[in-house]
Amino acid sequence: MGQIDHSVLTTVLSEEVYSMRTDAWRKLPISLTELCLDTTLRCGQSFRWRKVEDTWFCALHGRILSLRQDTTHLHYQASFSESLPEPLTPPPSAPGSKVDPLPEDDNTEALVHHYLNLGPNLTELYEQWSSVDANFKKKAPKFAGVRILKQDAWEALVGFICSSNNNIIRISQMMEKLCLHYGPLLGYIGTTAYHDMPSPSILADPKVESQLRQLGFGYRAKYLYQSAAQICQGHSIGWLDNLRNPESPIIGQKIAAAGDMQPGGRAGYRAAHEELLSLQGVGPKVADCVCLMGLGWGEAVPVDTHVWQIAQRDYKFGKGKHSSLTKATYDAVGDRFRSLWGKEAGWAHSVLFTADLRAFSERLSAKIEVKTVKREAEGSGLGGAATSKPATETKFEVMETKIKRELLQEEEQDGSVPSKTVSRAKRRKKT
Repeated sequence: MGQIDHSVLTTVLSEEVYSMRTDAWRKLPISLTELCLDTTLRCGQSFRWRKVEDTWFCALHGRILSLRQDTTHLHYQASFSESLPEPLTPPPSAPGSKVDPLPEDDNTEALVHHYLNLGPNLTELYEQWSSVDANFKKKAPKFAGVRILKQDAWEALVGFICSSNNNIIRISQMMEKLCLHYGPLLGYIGTTAYHDMPSPSILADPKVESQLRQLGFGYRAKYLYQSAAQICQGHSIGWLDNLRNPESPIIGQKIAAAGDMQPGGRAGYRAAHEELLSLQGVGPKVADCVCLMGLGWGEAVPVDTHVWQIAQRDYKFGKGKHSSLTKATYDAVGDRFRSLWGKEAGWAHSVLFTADLRAFSERLSAKIEVKTVKREAEGSGLGGAATSKPATETKFEVMETKIKRELLQEEEQDGSVPSKTVSRAKRRKKT
């Protein structure tokens, strides 16, 4: 089998003449308590976003989407390729992924709303979760604006198969390689090429496994190829999307009821989880990641080493019959969180997961002041008698915004705690 010729790929693409249509920047009013891009796009949900200065870029649904944010608005811009060659994607014997035709009606605003899941009132959700969980109430103010994205199920599946024994930076590098060599080229921002996700049919080619091993995917190469082949050969078109939560359909489809919530989640969630376990490289955690971040099942609670540590430290797991992370303990952790936070338990758990990541250990997405407001209850008490007992409510208010514009160099390389932090810790130890 021949080696991948990176020089040929670069030369061919650099000599092609193409044109792009870039729309004007638009904006949506949204506060940092409702959405923080710097946290949401870096907390281990999606692995294809790139940040350049204050702007995030990603090839998404046939366009290059650009996002930036200030304290009051989300700004977005779309760039479409008008004439691009079919990408040079290995293996040469397989047809390349096609670029979707330029849409007649630009649906970028609808895509932004859908992808970033802007419908739910996040401040109200944080208040609800804080009211039933003191630990969440303590952690939430430093991690405001974390939203669960509505990603394509296929992208979520590929990303989380790559997540096995991996960290966010390496997963992102793998996803970039996968799109570069197999996905459709949508265009350039500056000198940086942006490729969309390759389809399952492209990765189902028998030569893909060895190619991915060449690219550094290791044992994950087999799982990606085999899962793609299973989807293409053993399931009908749209199988993954048919596992979606009907309350969270793909863009453009109508919302439908998803059934009653049970301790182990709704029936549709449990069925989707079981179906995903039939794929190569998909265990309970990966299945839950895909259910939560690719299929819209908010009650899915992925339990990895971070979440297991949180469960032991803050929720009294790690003793007795739940002293180790067995299948029974995995289910018990999920059930515990579902009993606390209900059908959006996975969303609430993701805030705590984010708070536990090293990359955010010294970083505030927004400085929030939590106020407990006492007010006289309006209306009457039982039996129509007036009551003077004050009601209380918790409010999250943005007092000062502090968003870091870039990661420290050490975090970029390996995700470790920055050396400056370690040095300060050592100096304190000497005194």
